[in-house]
Amino acid sequence: MEIRAARLDERDLETIVHHRRAMFFDMGNRDERALDEMSEKFRPWLRKKMEAGEYLAWFAITPDGTVAAGAGLWLMDWPPLMTAGGKWRGNILNVYTEREYRRQGLARQLMLMAMNWCEEEGVGAVILHASPEGRALYESLGFEATNEMRLTRGGGKRGEEFAMKSGEEAQEGRGKEGVVEIEE
Repeated sequence: MEIRAARLDERDLETIVHHRRAMFFDMGNRDERALDEMSEKFRPWLRKKMEAGEYLAWFAITPDGTVAAGAGLWLMDWPPLMTAGGKWRGNILNVYTEREYRRQGLARQLMLMAMNWCEEEGVGAVILHASPEGRALYESLGFEATNEMRLTRGGGKRGEEFAMKSGEEAQEGRGKEGVVEIEE
């Protein structure tokens, strides 16, 4: 299979959007409306990042021209780290292989393309979020779990609880230095 860089054209943009949607679907996100909304919001973000040279992608192409797999690299403006230099922090995302082409090493080839690009361009820190299916591949390439944490606001029940409790405590002057405790 041929590996090629994605182009800033409608076909490649739609392929990346398709891969992102299919990836989340395969990870168990079955809410079609939410997937459609995410795709609609992702499309203009992707175009803007590609136009700015801040999102790169690579595809594995079959001899008949089918895109069998893809991987993206978001170059995030990031403050300098003690452990890694460079202006950017690389965020590998949207790694996806169409079902009929899985277990052929395509995701590994695409990951290596993105990692090599980062090395050549001086991107010292590269992150990704691993699905259970991709974790073994990423670990075999040297990725390790870190101490990064996440707070998600404004979506779903937990987000509503946070917003409601946060607002109540702020109005009443409770809470410790802006910390809001959420009861499970």
